[in-house]
Amino acid sequence: MLFFLPLLLQAYSPETEAVMNRSRKEKQEERAAAVAAATPAAAAPARADGKVPIPAKFAAPFQACLDQAMESPDAGVAFAQKWRIDGGSFYARHCMGFAYARAERWTPAIVAFEQAAEEAERSGEMVEAARLWAQAGNAAMASGDLPKARGDFDAALARGLPDGLEKGEVHLDRARALVALNEPEAARDSLEVALAQAPKDPLGWLLSATLARRSGEMSLAQAHIARAVQLSPDDASVALEEGNIAVLTDHEDIARAAWTRAVKLAPDAPAGKAAADNLSRLPAAKANK
Repeated sequence: MLFFLPLLLQAYSPETEAVMNRSRKEKQEERAAAVAAATPAAAAPARADGKVPIPAKFAAPFQACLDQAMESPDAGVAFAQKWRIDGGSFYARHCMGFAYARAERWTPAIVAFEQAAEEAERSGEMVEAARLWAQAGNAAMASGDLPKARGDFDAALARGLPDGLEKGEVHLDRARALVALNEPEAARDSLEVALAQAPKDPLGWLLSATLARRSGEMSLAQAHIARAVQLSPDDASVALEEGNIAVLTDHEDIARAAWTRAVKLAPDAPAGKAAADNLSRLPAAKANK
């Protein structure tokens, strides 16, 4: 067991890296699609999910801009630039940020999202501004600029988001940034909100379990990794952390099964490789008992 004690001390373990490096492109697309799916305001002044609908004059060009960006990021940027000149408001800058993010050009994406957020604020659209600050934070995370990411997430939360999934996701993203900045106590504060607001996101439970394991709170780690496994049984990073926690709580059989699952799920990914390495060391762990 002594061989595995360094797991408790890792500042940036493989399963945490899996959380840190989760694909932001997919998340950007999901968020943009959710905005584009809003019914034009002229047709429906409110939505059951609480989201503010896009005004009718912006809805069609915004969708067209997103479609262009999905086909070709450069075409999306060009569309957004022209539309901005033609009065596209913060929606044009939003699409521009989305297009840059599609191309993984993170610096201009950050600028576009932040400018869109500021323009939304000037228009009195504070909830939309909050969402745009959050997108800027995600772009900053992808670029590796963690202090900026934290600042943008803080800006998003300061503008006010309604309770629910979106608010929880922003707190989860803020926690990711804080973990990477080695600020575990602040990360824990945001994680607690994330788990309450977005309880069905397995990444929140995974990150919480990892933080608990590293701080030696093994009962909490066991409870939260169990929830992550329940929500995402086919995630290699979840399986890796399940094994890490199991071996540190004297459940070697569970650890072996979890790591074996991680290897089968993602043999070439960092989580799968770390699990394979851990499996190869199990005999040495037995010898140390």
